[in-house]
Amino acid sequence: MYCDEERPVNPTALARIPVGVVVERRRAKGPWLDVLWRPVCVLAGRAASAPWTELGTDGETAMFYAGDSVIELHRTETANYRGNLASGAPALWVILRRAASGPPYAIVTVTADPSEGEAFTDAGNDLVEAVPMPMPIIERIARFIAEHHVERPFTKRQREKAMPLERPRNADRRMA
Repeated sequence: MYCDEERPVNPTALARIPVGVVVERRRAKGPWLDVLWRPVCVLAGRAASAPWTELGTDGETAMFYAGDSVIELHRTETANYRGNLASGAPALWVILRRAASGPPYAIVTVTADPSEGEAFTDAGNDLVEAVPMPMPIIERIARFIAEHHVERPFTKRQREKAMPLERPRNADRRMA
């Protein structure tokens, strides 16, 4: 199953929010890199611009429209979305991966789930950045939470009592 960008779509997602990603290219100050790339914002909806359209430059900084993506919302992750919105600074995590050819990076995904965003940092090769969540996306996620969230009570597992091991037959002789 594929969306219009030929990326796999998760069939368990109950809602999809189209977004656009803006990245910044900045001249590096150190001797090991020429430039630094980082996502700076996510736009609600799809833009009419082609991917990797330059939006403007300011001295040593250039802004690019990196392309479109889709935020997928899942019923099982509503507690994570709710925690994100309640944090006081709701964020979206943009994950970019270095491209083999063409534009410097490809958009892997954009997520509203903090746990998923953090999981992408484990690989070490992806560029992962949290950016502010736009108000239209906050409202859409809040509606999704209101419709699909089910409070799950925390239940601590009870350990079973360990069965005592049988004493070896010659245990009495070893003690003497």
